[in-house]
Amino acid sequence: MSASVLFDAPGPRARRRHALLAAVGLLVFLGLLFLVYRKMRDANQLHADMWKPFLTDRSVWRDYLLHGLWGTLKAALISIVLAGVFGLLFGIGRLSTVAAVRWVSSVVVEFFRAVPVLIMMIFAFGLYTSNGVFANDVNPLAAVVTGLTLYNGSVVAELVRSGVYSLPRGQGEAGLAIGLTPSQVLRSIQLPQALTAMLPALIGQFVTVLKDSALGTAITYGELLSWSKILGSNFANTVPAYIVAAILFILMNYSLSRLAVYVESRLSRRGRTTLHEAAAVPAPAAAGPQT
Repeated sequence: MSASVLFDAPGPRARRRHALLAAVGLLVFLGLLFLVYRKMRDANQLHADMWKPFLTDRSVWRDYLLHGLWGTLKAALISIVLAGVFGLLFGIGRLSTVAAVRWVSSVVVEFFRAVPVLIMMIFAFGLYTSNGVFANDVNPLAAVVTGLTLYNGSVVAELVRSGVYSLPRGQGEAGLAIGLTPSQVLRSIQLPQALTAMLPALIGQFVTVLKDSALGTAITYGELLSWSKILGSNFANTVPAYIVAAILFILMNYSLSRLAVYVESRLSRRGRTTLHEAAAVPAPAAAGPQT
């Protein structure tokens, strides 16, 4: 019997082959892991003294890691807000009935989705620095926010467009049938449902914003990766500093991922509850003959 519409269930010989390949892959991974461990041990990066500053010296957290953490969160939060506004505006623009607005919005979205984030950050940093748009200490932050906003805002715009197109056509037709204009149908009926449906994917995109903020180290922005590099240089424990930074990134991204799962489960549960409550409502009694 087929286990899937795409492929049949593997037989005994195929299962043995898959198990053998998995075992070989695991052995190769463990071997590489051991080589990395030995390299770091020979470089004295895994000695207990390398980790002691994180437990005994408050300045490690106060003057380095917390500064970097705040820089990462500040850039991510500003970019999330601006990317949401950018994505909503251009997402609606791509759905406009005006051909010129739709064409311009499509060109903007597709262009910024195609350009790498780091290139946009470097270009914005050079533009702001050479023209004195912001103060010197603000230019790196502005460049990071610009790159993150343009790229992720374009992704959000595509989420808005696909979310509206995923709705049943009957809803838009019903709105037109009661006399609403196409723009009123979009604003009042389709867009609220699309935004609700895309919330989990939207929160997942915020994880990308948080991770990509680390690219700011290329333009001297003081985020977590930059401060971890400075910490490793000052305390001669580069590898432990990067490991701690990686753990902090994992914790932040995991928290956002769990938030996306929670929002998705709440939305699904709310939908199921609504259906159950609707089914529990007794049907109105049929009208009897009037006397």
